[in-house]
Amino acid sequence: QVQLVESGGGSVQSGESLRLSCSVSEFTKTYSRYLMAWFRQTPGKEREGVAGIDSDGETKYMGSFEGRFTVSEDAAKTTLYLQMNGLKPEDTAIYYCAARRYPLFPHEGLWENTFTYWGEGTQVTVSS
Repeated sequence: QVQLVESGGGSVQSGESLRLSCSVSEFTKTYSRYLMAWFRQTPGKEREGVAGIDSDGETKYMGSFEGRFTVSEDAAKTTLYLQMNGLKPEDTAIYYCAARRYPLFPHEGLWENTFTYWGEGTQVTVSS
């Protein structure tokens, strides 16, 4: 069974950086075409897409995340990363790693119901 495991969350001050990691080796060993992404969720809100990268190397950023956040994967395709710079208190959320079997379609966004595999999430807390 494919498992995604996030790590790297924690508590930081406003303006600081964090890098989240997600172990994806079981997924990428199984599927050669894929999309992997980061989502986040705060209490009372729906889960929202942050950034994704597919097996063709295409990246997708939702909203205003591009420029502050960078999504990447390692060359061995075992780990998905989310580098978060200039963190703000409103970035406080549980961050989830997600994956699906097919890459990005043209002009497609990152929508929760299109992903099959999910991690348990990692908490990020940013204080002012």
